[in-house]
Amino acid sequence: MAGTLHYLQTELRGDVALVGLNRPEKRNAISDAFIAELEQAVDWADSNAKAGVLYGNGPHFCAGLDLAEHVKKTPFEGVHGSRAWHRVFDKLHRGRLPWFSALHGAVVGGGLELASSTHVRVADASAFFALPEGQRGIFVGGGGSVRTARLMGVARMTDMMLTGRSVDAETAERWNLVQYVVPKGEALDHALRLATQAATNAEISNYAILNALPRIQDMAADDGLFVESFIASFTATSPEAEARLNAFLSKKAGKVAAPK
Repeated sequence: MAGTLHYLQTELRGDVALVGLNRPEKRNAISDAFIAELEQAVDWADSNAKAGVLYGNGPHFCAGLDLAEHVKKTPFEGVHGSRAWHRVFDKLHRGRLPWFSALHGAVVGGGLELASSTHVRVADASAFFALPEGQRGIFVGGGGSVRTARLMGVARMTDMMLTGRSVDAETAERWNLVQYVVPKGEALDHALRLATQAATNAEISNYAILNALPRIQDMAADDGLFVESFIASFTATSPEAEARLNAFLSKKAGKVAAPK
């Protein structure tokens, strides 16, 4: 499937699938057809890669919902559209691959919800973040009330939605919306380096990290600890873990180094 779809570009670079939002004339706004193509791209990445990178072509990552399409929908059609976003974004967030997003320019509304469904977010200095739904007379519909609110907290999300506040990349990092801030134009390269590293991890470890951690967060503390013990034991006894642990013990694998 690597190539150009109507709204997306896909490429396999080693073990990493690159998926580029490719609707720059609309600031990569998300339509129903866009969501359908994104689901195809995620399924393709799951079958061909060990990690994924999501990025935007043009001056912006994604300016959110295609309002011209949305305004014509009935309320029930809007519900179906929102549930389609939930299904596809959940494939990113709780799927098989670790997903990294490279963010620049507008990361607004549904664009922020899309970024929130990835696991590691890299913003360059041009990125800005907003949730203007309150000013548009609507509400978040792509999982933001769950994922985005858990990243930065309900109070900050409430502020952004009520006031239309826009924040820069450095503020977004302080608020936990992004984990890395890099100079302008460097987000994609940095995200690709991180994804390439993650692709070398044991597949079972990556899967447990992506699928167990968010569920444990939803559990009571005692329940989470109980589940953690089983996952830790299960992953540690896999053949790949045994090989990697023995490599470390025989000094064939490097130790953790201090950050540069």
